[in-house]
Amino acid sequence: MKNEFRSLKLLDRLQSLFRKFGINYPVMRKILEVKLIMDQRRVPTIFSGNASKKKEGNQFVKSLWIYALYGIALIFFILIGDNYMFQLAIVFGISMFISMTSMISDFSTVLLDVRDKTILHTKPVDDRTINAAKMVHLTLYMLMMTGAFLGVPSIVMLIKHGIGYFLLFLLSTIWMILFIIALTALVYIFILRYFNGDKLQDIINYVQIILSICLIIGYQVAIRVFDFVDLSFVYHFSWWHVFLPPIWFAAPFELILHHDTAAHIMMLSIMALLIPLIAIYLYYRLMPAFERNLEKLLEQPAKGKQKRRPLITMWEKLLCRSKAERAYFRFSYILMGEERDFKLKVYPSLGMAIVFPFIFIFNLLHSQSYAEVVQGKGYLNVYFALIIIGVTVSMLRYSSKYKAAWVLSAAPVEDALKSYSAALKAMLVKLLLPIFILVAVIFVGIFSVRIIPDMLIVGVVAILQTLISYKLLKGDDFPFSEKFEATSQAGSTIKYFMMMAFVGVFAALHYVSTLIVLGKYIYLVVLLIVTIAAWKNIFSSRKMLE
Repeated sequence: MKNEFRSLKLLDRLQSLFRKFGINYPVMRKILEVKLIMDQRRVPTIFSGNASKKKEGNQFVKSLWIYALYGIALIFFILIGDNYMFQLAIVFGISMFISMTSMISDFSTVLLDVRDKTILHTKPVDDRTINAAKMVHLTLYMLMMTGAFLGVPSIVMLIKHGIGYFLLFLLSTIWMILFIIALTALVYIFILRYFNGDKLQDIINYVQIILSICLIIGYQVAIRVFDFVDLSFVYHFSWWHVFLPPIWFAAPFELILHHDTAAHIMMLSIMALLIPLIAIYLYYRLMPAFERNLEKLLEQPAKGKQKRRPLITMWEKLLCRSKAERAYFRFSYILMGEERDFKLKVYPSLGMAIVFPFIFIFNLLHSQSYAEVVQGKGYLNVYFALIIIGVTVSMLRYSSKYKAAWVLSAAPVEDALKSYSAALKAMLVKLLLPIFILVAVIFVGIFSVRIIPDMLIVGVVAILQTLISYKLLKGDDFPFSEKFEATSQAGSTIKYFMMMAFVGVFAALHYVSTLIVLGKYIYLVVLLIVTIAAWKNIFSSRKMLE
């Protein structure tokens, strides 16, 4: 039975536009149709727990309700007053944050996909058409995700502000998505131009971390653009606002709907139109070069002598008792550092873990002096670095080489336990320990050495939180034995919130312990006993597979 997609029928009406840009539309449409058919066979992470049950239709589309729930939070900003600069800067800021983080961590695998080259490059299909199909494919999913996120707020806009406001917001949102995709692609084009092979893959991961950090910082800066005066928000232009895209996209609303023709409003409105247009044009011109340079991702590193890894040797001897567990530890440690798909999913969230604690410290400085902050208990904000543990633990289930996990399934049940124990230990020392040490050292520099016992408590809590996340999120199989099914990490949302709640509980207990004489030291000892007992109970007396 022939698949008929509404998105393709809508796209047919724009085929003349594609032809003007030198794109072979029939071929592009056929490639896109095949991609959409294949997407129906994928199971997004939200349904990964029931992946064995066959479901019909595009499961990513069926998981969009989660973004719709997130979008309800924007209604508050739409309903407060008629300051369009404030309302739309916040809405576009949050929307860009959600879209960019999804683009970086989830959809980059679509943009950097090279699997179809072995088929398409044997056919008379030019690079521009191939990349256009990829661009449209990515745009469709970004539009669906953003549409779900902004669907309910858009209805509220239509009711409160009228059809003109709604249509302008709709056009601005589409323009924003195209800008995000083009900007992300341009960053990757630059990287692909100057780096090769394995080095390229590492650079891409580092850039994703940097982009994630910049997004979070930019989001916080955008909120502080406005002053709260007489129970209303007031916007005062400063030169550095030209570097904040949410302000650009908010400016046309003031210009068109409020008829504000101030020079800075007109300049920001022009930037909202021209800068995305320039980014899209540059991407269009560089499409062929982008496709050619993507072939670098297929390059295999030159074989040479096996690298000596003294750090891994030290950790495996220190943390693992048996030879089998040491082997699993070494395997997990190396895989986390070298598998591109795993790093694409996990590393951006690690960047967020570095920034979150300092954002909340910065917030304290708005209501307190530096001396008051240093003498207070602001160091407990370090717990915000632990909220990414659940996502990281859940990703231990997946690998692009998941079929090789049959080797593990042939091992005894005891080895199954050791494999997950070793994977968790490798995750702690490879991914979480460097972040925790970096944040803890800076916090000690800010709050003095008096908080060293507190940092030790947080370190033990991180291990205990890892165990809790493992019990809540682990699959029924071995680590790295499942396929990266979808371009969404929205699954298991309730469990993720539960794990964040656990972090909050630990932070509250920590705070209470600081109110009692020697309370911190008692709390540290109790945590150590509980963590050691829990680890032994989970990986010694219980079977992972039955």
